Amino acid sequence: MADISNLRELFPGLEEELYDELLQHANIKNIPAGTTILQAGQPIRSMMMVLDGIVKLYQQDEDNDEYFIYHIEPGQACAVSMVCSYKQEKSQVTAKSVTDVVLLTVSLDLMDKWLQRYKSWHYFVIRTYRSRYEELLRTISEIAFRNMDERLEFYLKRQVKQFGKHVKLTHQDIANDLNSSREVISRLMKKMEKNGWIKIHRNYFEWLRD
Repeated sequence: MADISNLRELFPGLEEELYDELLQHANIKNIPAGTTILQAGQPIRSMMMVLDGIVKLYQQDEDNDEYFIYHIEPGQACAVSMVCSYKQEKSQVTAKSVTDVVLLTVSLDLMDKWLQRYKSWHYFVIRTYRSRYEELLRTISEIAFRNMDERLEFYLKRQVKQFGKHVKLTHQDIANDLNSSREVISRLMKKMEKNGWIKIHRNYFEWLRD
């Protein structure tokens, strides 16, 4: 899976020497679905790049309520791990594998070396920061300026875009991500089902709109 051609496809525009260094020095990790990859408060010693699968990032408050941040897909890197590994800080978020995941991890010393040696790596890091910053702005906007039914619609559309029209999420999973209650989410999803937007199944829903 992690050959040079696949890396070129997933992470285009890097120098040829950098592809070689990635394969030679970076570590490849196969992680089962449902695994906590990164825990809040854990020191970060490397940066994560996703080769396959989906990783979910979220925060937890003092009451262990979860706040969904965003997903990391194949061809994307974890901006949080970039920042924290570069500054040798502890993570403020938790990362969990939604599906089976293949990660490529890059150590701090390699990140420093590549930032100085390869312009393409410098631009890749900047693009990663920017895309995640924009994603966070969209999430904050949804939380601050929309009511729960609008937030739910926005959230479900993101899940459909990520996983297709059949999404394996329970009402409790969705409630956790939106920091709501299962009862509220169930009521709103039944309303969406009545309006022909979705069809609710056991432990998953089907998106019916184009």
